[in-house]
Amino acid sequence: MNTVRKQLLEPNRIRSIPKTGFSWIDRRFLRDGFADTLSGPELLLYWFLCSVADCRGLSFYSERRICKILKFIPQSLDKAKRGLIRKQLICYRAPLYQVLALPEHPTGAETILPNTTAPSGARKTACSGPRSMGSILEDLL
Repeated sequence: MNTVRKQLLEPNRIRSIPKTGFSWIDRRFLRDGFADTLSGPELLLYWFLCSVADCRGLSFYSERRICKILKFIPQSLDKAKRGLIRKQLICYRAPLYQVLALPEHPTGAETILPNTTAPSGARKTACSGPRSMGSILEDLL
């Protein structure tokens, strides 16, 4: 078995925790397959919210600002937000978003719950199965 020997590629650019601000993504997000259950826009929104959230997971970026930064139209933001809520990764109560501690296991695209902000006429959606990180990132391009 080949083992990769780790060595710094740019020793003058080692990341450190900033004096102002806080940001992190739980390693389980990738390792345990949470990322594989997300659409491209959901993944982008989740990573954005993780990067701007405080140590309790809270952020209060406006929908207009999020759309501008992520280059979303409002409907794309709403759909991504509903998906992350349904998958128990975030909660939202205007104007606050909260990135939640990861549940024990990832959930796929399940029934849209009545207490989410689903549009009228929303229907059950089937999970098309796990997707690779590469295919998710391809959707973004």
